[in-house]
Amino acid sequence: MKNRRAFLKQSSGLIGLSAWHIFQAPKALLSFSTLGCPAWDFPQVIQHAVKNAYSGIEIRGIKGNLDLPTHPIFSQSNISSTKRQVQDAGLKIVNLGSSANMHFLDPKKKQSNLDEAKKFIELASQLSCPFIRVFPNDLPKDQDEKETVQAIIQSLIELGNFAKSSGVKVLLESHGKVIKSDMLLHIMQETNHAQVGLVWDFFNMWSITKEPPAQVYSLLKKYILHTHIKDAIVSDSGEKYTLLGEGNAPVKEALLALKAGGYTGYYSFEWEKLWHPEIQEPEIAIPHFSKNFSKFWQ
Repeated sequence: MKNRRAFLKQSSGLIGLSAWHIFQAPKALLSFSTLGCPAWDFPQVIQHAVKNAYSGIEIRGIKGNLDLPTHPIFSQSNISSTKRQVQDAGLKIVNLGSSANMHFLDPKKKQSNLDEAKKFIELASQLSCPFIRVFPNDLPKDQDEKETVQAIIQSLIELGNFAKSSGVKVLLESHGKVIKSDMLLHIMQETNHAQVGLVWDFFNMWSITKEPPAQVYSLLKKYILHTHIKDAIVSDSGEKYTLLGEGNAPVKEALLALKAGGYTGYYSFEWEKLWHPEIQEPEIAIPHFSKNFSKFWQ
């Protein structure tokens, strides 16, 4: 009887330990881009993030205004209040999405885009936001491709140097025509800067190149610090964005590659409502993503 009691006590302890481990199991960090809710003001963004169990917000624009550094909620008189709203809600601003393009060879266009990115770096630093996003973005036919790629690299190095003391990293999104893994790897290796990394939008890549996401992730893993997640039906007639799980994009393969690879950053839902007003309203899409994400991450 004594041995049985000891066994039960030991078993109970093991069950408790097991339950503790289950309780402590890591959860994916979810955020959504405000690209998906262009009609919402900032309090609405916060409200829906909290209501739908997101822990991060990626700011692309507020009520369609994409020029974040000049937005009133980030003015010197309002920025402290804005930060406090986010903190009081238990949220974090995880990325600021600039429109800066790094592919220009024309000196004036190049400088204009670098200046924009630098303003975003300064704003991100004030907001204690770890990242800003920039685009590669194009491989213009009237520019030599090697020169364009080199311009992207040089611009990233300049921005990385500018960001050194800011606590902010500059992330190049896999976007536009710069979506092949070997080109992105070359850009990252040649940039070779501690303040520079990647936003991996697996769909932007796969929809064009059809490279398997797991293969892409294995090549770029070292540089991926943030992600954009979306689904769509891709056919010969084009792309139609869908709610998570309703398209034919290899979402599960991408998410499992990230999880298995030890990715610890945010999985950011990028619902492109601003560019595609015909897709589902954010009141439907944003809750759906958070409720269904775990089905693809297990």
